[in-house]
Amino acid sequence: MFVLRAKVKIENASDDIVCLGLSGANVASLLQQHFPVLPPNPLDIVYHEDTGLIRLGADRFQLNTTPQRAPALWQRLGTDAKPVGSSCWDWLNIRAGIPVILPQTQEAFVPQMANLDLIGAVNFKKGCYPGQEIVARMQYLGKNKRRMYLAHVESEAAPQAGSELFSMEMEGQSCGTVVNVQAAPGGGYDLLAVIQIASHDAFPVHLGELKGARLQFQSLPYPLP
Repeated sequence: MFVLRAKVKIENASDDIVCLGLSGANVASLLQQHFPVLPPNPLDIVYHEDTGLIRLGADRFQLNTTPQRAPALWQRLGTDAKPVGSSCWDWLNIRAGIPVILPQTQEAFVPQMANLDLIGAVNFKKGCYPGQEIVARMQYLGKNKRRMYLAHVESEAAPQAGSELFSMEMEGQSCGTVVNVQAAPGGGYDLLAVIQIASHDAFPVHLGELKGARLQFQSLPYPLP
């Protein structure tokens, strides 16, 4: 949206990059058969010619490569890895506590509400950017009253991003918003939701209305403050 104080050009590179995701207990040993060096720490990246490897966790990697190289790479990795589709990758993001802001939730949260300050997605030492004042004020002067939580819900209809959540603490007003949701392998739905901390800590939280399906909160893989 903005190019500030830099002589750069921005272009859409979506057709120039193919992203592949791998996850599993043996993913590191599988990748080492094809790449000599792997990124050692989460969010580290290592380049091998025209392919970049990003470590997202102990057992999850993202590969960014070219359309020309992608078919051969897919075939080589497919001998030991099972294709499962992007919905499974989205579910893994939910279980990892990594939100994806969609049009339904755009401009609904400051980064701290969506835990972006806890997963290395916000740098408070860099320079100015649009919206910096609000983010910095929340970090150094304000008190964050909402956080993002991981939950499971048994519901006949699939929850949607942007769906409202309710608890008795808010007296009929929404206490939170669904950020992302995917079907869970064992049934029901796993979701990330930004919720009033007071409602999460003291009251049952329900989907859609007070009589809606109750959220069953689960632990995120990183601690909340």
